[in-house]
Amino acid sequence: MLRIIFALILCASPVFAKGEKSGDFDYYVLALSWTPSWCEYEGDRRKSPQCDAGREFGFTLHGLWPQYNDGSWPSYCKSSHRPPSKSLTASMGDIMGTSGLAWHQWNKHGVCSGLSPAQYYELSRRAYESVQRPAIFSKIKQTLSLPASVVEDAFQETNAQLDDNELQLTCKAGRIQEARICLTKDLELRACSSRMRDCTLQDAEMAPIR
Repeated sequence: MLRIIFALILCASPVFAKGEKSGDFDYYVLALSWTPSWCEYEGDRRKSPQCDAGREFGFTLHGLWPQYNDGSWPSYCKSSHRPPSKSLTASMGDIMGTSGLAWHQWNKHGVCSGLSPAQYYELSRRAYESVQRPAIFSKIKQTLSLPASVVEDAFQETNAQLDDNELQLTCKAGRIQEARICLTKDLELRACSSRMRDCTLQDAEMAPIR
């Protein structure tokens, strides 16, 4: 009985760890955020420059996240490396939207990679560039309502080597949120944890690029 209760507690707990050993993880999750959705449910309220008209951000790099095979992930690990400089975080703005996000991603996830800030950002950029973002979504002129699976299909058509079990799509507040792709430490495609769950909305909103 105690084992059953303990298992239930684990299932009910948030699937993240904190303060784990840096570099001790199994794989990466590359999170690509659909900026127009983020701007609608959060960015506009924050007055983020990422949401300014004319920036034309589509699928931007949210982060490259160390992950465990059981679906949990380390965060805020102790790192021997010094924090990134302002110029280094600013250099990631072209694919992340803002230097503030680049700093946050290092502070929460990058410190768990075992890499220096420069190495982590360089690896993050390589991961981002290794996946082709479907160009068709840049042609959206007004907010669409579509099955989330359509976005997954578009990623797979654009990246022929991408399998169903290597990609998950997430939604938030009824909107397309992110495409999450699982990669080895060498940035090779690999299966995601079974704890990761796809968005199954049939009428998810997808706003146009600004």
